[in-house]
Amino acid sequence: MLDKIAILHTNDLHSHFENWPKIVRYLASEKHKLENQGYFVITVDLGDAVDRAHPLTEATDGKANIDLLNQVHYDAATIGNNEGLTNSKDELNHLYDDANFDVVLDNLFDLKTGKQPTWAKRKKIIKSKNGTKVKLLGLTAPYHSTYELEGWNPVDDQKIIPDLIKNDNDNYDVMVLLSHLGVTQDRLIASKFPQFDIIIGSHTHHLFKNGEYDNKSLLAAAGKYGHYVGEIKLSVSDGKITDKVASVVKTSNLPEQADDEHYIQGLEERGENILAQSKVADIPYSMHTSLRGEPSIMKEGLEAMKEKAQTDVAIMNDGLFLDDLPKGIVDKNQLHKILPHSMHVMKTTLKGYDLWRMMMEMEKIVNF
Repeated sequence: MLDKIAILHTNDLHSHFENWPKIVRYLASEKHKLENQGYFVITVDLGDAVDRAHPLTEATDGKANIDLLNQVHYDAATIGNNEGLTNSKDELNHLYDDANFDVVLDNLFDLKTGKQPTWAKRKKIIKSKNGTKVKLLGLTAPYHSTYELEGWNPVDDQKIIPDLIKNDNDNYDVMVLLSHLGVTQDRLIASKFPQFDIIIGSHTHHLFKNGEYDNKSLLAAAGKYGHYVGEIKLSVSDGKITDKVASVVKTSNLPEQADDEHYIQGLEERGENILAQSKVADIPYSMHTSLRGEPSIMKEGLEAMKEKAQTDVAIMNDGLFLDDLPKGIVDKNQLHKILPHSMHVMKTTLKGYDLWRMMMEMEKIVNF
């Protein structure tokens, strides 16, 4: 019996909600259309849906993003480095509390216990109405130096995949990798592990308008920021794939509705209002930023870093602060506007030679 499977996919939204109303409507309408054409439809997200640059994401620690993802009723999602690294361990452990979809993730473990997080599944097998079984696995970019600081152990894809394949006793017809590893790793995996029929990629924001065939795998990717939505169509006969194609649709070509702009603006205003309710300080003078000299806001930031990290020296990039802070009460919304990107204070101990070398490298960049 011929079975037709379609996989709709999104990735790297990065809280760019300006495209979200169109995406939600398109996924619903396209699923309905495909089902009327006899397809069994699976919908997935590849991670980095969360980005604290948006005030609503910052205000809710990403939980508002999960509420929005719930509108789609995804079958599965994996995490990106934005979910994994811009949240504390406790925040990540509760990010998906109210998700109506499964999180599939194979290469992130608790650093102390060695166990998989309770909010993730190692695999998901979805059975179509005609009996085709599609197995989903998920891998995320293993940033060791930063994940380990938060108490996580990320395992390299080239180490974990052989174990996953060796211990694979599952009964399925199609294996799909939800990859937040980047295009280079996706191509490497395809060349070494032909067991993956489909690799849906993300992280490096690459776009394959018609897919890419590497070895026996079809690679698919839909760019970034919701600019595209991806679609994969499979034909399966007697448990064997006879055809597989990938395509994308450009969201700017999708129809708008009259209230879209109001909805998008409302998400931003909601986040700003929540942040503005949290008062941080009452400063006795204005703090100014500048790309020259010694701006007061930069000096204050460096002192705060030294106090936070208990160090003798602190370093920040010039121009990191995007605007001034006025005299008076300062709230979190003001701070978020001038420092919209999530950052971590990192502490290191350097020998004299290493410190000198670092300063020389910094001077080269300044004089470039």
